[in-house]
Amino acid sequence: MATTDRRLADRYVRLAAQLSELFIENRDPIARMATIVALLHHKMPHFFWTGFYRLQDDELVVGPYQGPLACAVLDPPDGVCWAGIQREEPVLVPDVHAFPGHVACDSRSQSEVVVPVRDQHGRVVAVLDVDSDQPDAFTQTDVDGLVHIVSLVHREIGATD
Repeated sequence: MATTDRRLADRYVRLAAQLSELFIENRDPIARMATIVALLHHKMPHFFWTGFYRLQDDELVVGPYQGPLACAVLDPPDGVCWAGIQREEPVLVPDVHAFPGHVACDSRSQSEVVVPVRDQHGRVVAVLDVDSDQPDAFTQTDVDGLVHIVSLVHREIGATD
């Protein structure tokens, strides 16, 4: 792993540890999403828009986020967020303009990563959506770090974690 990737991976480990500590006393998923978004958005310089879209009545409704104004509702089936829901796996997009059906909530977004959020029963209930105003800003290291952080939304966290 390149030095830059190692530093990025280490940063995600530190952020996940910090979030785990914060979540010992906080079990509410929406509050956890808000905390995740605030921490990521302010600690990751390549994040332009950071937020969650929650699956509600066959639509994706914006949840806690930071950054410019967002699309309030994403109707199926277009966009990277819906691809994450349909595939039930992370979607890494180096160039959003080349992604078929991309939904442009903000024309400054150039690259994107979406990570599904699963509830305690394993069902996909939301996605974490992160945009950058730079092309090709995300790597597999981002995906791996975000997958781990997103797993904290519904995880039971206690003194033994």
